[in-house]
Amino acid sequence: MNIGAAIFFAIPTLLSAQWLKYPTAGVPKTPSGLPNLGAPTPRTADGKPDFSGIWEADNTNPCPPDGCPDMSSSKEFVNIGARLPGGLPYQPWAADVVQKRMADNGKDDPVSHCKPAGALRLLTYPPYRKIVQMPGLMVIMSERDVTFRQIFTDGRPLPKDPQPSFTGYSSGHWEGDTLVVQTIGFRDGMWLDRSGSPMTDAAKLTERFRRVNYGNLEIEITLDDPKAYTAPWTVRLNQFIVLNTELLEYFCQENEKDLPHLVGK
Repeated sequence: MNIGAAIFFAIPTLLSAQWLKYPTAGVPKTPSGLPNLGAPTPRTADGKPDFSGIWEADNTNPCPPDGCPDMSSSKEFVNIGARLPGGLPYQPWAADVVQKRMADNGKDDPVSHCKPAGALRLLTYPPYRKIVQMPGLMVIMSERDVTFRQIFTDGRPLPKDPQPSFTGYSSGHWEGDTLVVQTIGFRDGMWLDRSGSPMTDAAKLTERFRRVNYGNLEIEITLDDPKAYTAPWTVRLNQFIVLNTELLEYFCQENEKDLPHLVGK
């Protein structure tokens, strides 16, 4: 593994140090006393699905033939379009950029340099994320770099001329039991995955949050970024509930000593 990749995967080894075995309140149980992850979706006081909880990305992918050198992660962590037939519809310049970034083993990945990961990568990173839902607002907090993202559900419109930001500006509304979130105002030049798939300041992100049952959350994402892709594309991210633990504060630059040694191959 190159040093750049090591920076990413050193983080999850700390997860066992969190409030180990502290019981999560209100967990539905089976007759045998085990957590009933297939129990009905929890609801808020107004009857909407409650997405609150600590979640981890889908990490059920099998290890490669030579084994797992680090904590398992979702396919989308490495390549956000891994499950799309034919892959992502890159514009020619974007395809060239991804090829170069992969050849360099992602040494210029912004998160390797302790920069924010952005809205989408917060959902694919191995470290946990916590959703806090309240009237008019849903907050996603990530272990990575003490990061947060706000999704407003109070009916406010998206800003007309937003100052570019790492997580953008998000406004959501309900369609039945699905929370539909639209986000704009991203910084130009962000990476969507470890392979270096680009996102530009023209990007418009639509997410559809659906809690299938107590233990499973589906997030369907559609990215429309005509500068980087020839057509909008859609992928689904699976998230699994994590019980009896809490977030662990982690900040990339604290006591950081790897950057001077960061190389490509």
